[in-house]
Amino acid sequence: MSNPDPMSGYQSYDQPSTRPPRHPQQDRTVTRRAALAVQTVADIAACFLGLWILLHLLGANEANVFVEFVHGTADRLAWWSQDVFTVDTEGLRVLLNYGLPALLYVLVGHGIAARLNRE
Repeated sequence: MSNPDPMSGYQSYDQPSTRPPRHPQQDRTVTRRAALAVQTVADIAACFLGLWILLHLLGANEANVFVEFVHGTADRLAWWSQDVFTVDTEGLRVLLNYGLPALLYVLVGHGIAARLNRE
């Protein structure tokens, strides 16, 4: 038996790694894709909130399946900001309570994406 390795199949510390080195360009591509994903998710969330505001202000039929879906999605996205503003006008209340999270999603999502792209 002429194998000097104490445990065959394991790499010892003094041997160079067989894994190819990562190029900075590959890391940059992964970071840009992550930034694009964060930005896209934030934009989609803001679009659902904006669409619900628009449907509500235009008086859409809330018994419609599509309107129910948009309203349910907007409620899930804006759960934390419900009834922050309590005004008498229903349209203004919906605009403020759903517009605030839409604005924050866009600002935070694009801010995170910009930070990822800067690195």
